[in-house]
Amino acid sequence: MVAQNVAFAIIAAAMVASALKVVTTKNVVHAALYLIVVLAGVAGIYVLLAAEFAAVVQILVYIGAIVVLFLFGIMLTRAPIGPDDGLDNDQRWAAVIVSLFLFGILIAVLVNAFHRQHVNPTSVQRTNDVALSIFQTYVVPFEVVSVVLLAALVGAVVIARRD
Repeated sequence: MVAQNVAFAIIAAAMVASALKVVTTKNVVHAALYLIVVLAGVAGIYVLLAAEFAAVVQILVYIGAIVVLFLFGIMLTRAPIGPDDGLDNDQRWAAVIVSLFLFGILIAVLVNAFHRQHVNPTSVQRTNDVALSIFQTYVVPFEVVSVVLLAALVGAVVIARRD
């Protein structure tokens, strides 16, 4: 159990550092690459939770599809590749205050919902349960997300071909 806690701490620290770099970097491509680290960290946490199917789906769908879609959008819209000073503004303190407020609300809601409850390792859903819930219960939202991603890609191509 100690090794899992250490692995979780390392993954979580890498995710927090990368998430901060996503929102503070002035290079759009670097932000997308830092996002890959965050999403890979989520897959690593799924592996620690013994949810291998969710980890593989995280890698295939989010890293393999969504980040590639972001990168295609960046390249097709001819966004500036290098550092851009126009991406920064003077609203950092407002963002810090709002994020701390939302973090406090999240903590309050989680403590209220799960007060003194512990996760029973035998109650964790396995691959079969996750697959059934995705492809039976939630098949319509799953397909809607794929249509939205396709529309975003087509929109990026249309914007890029205007000139």
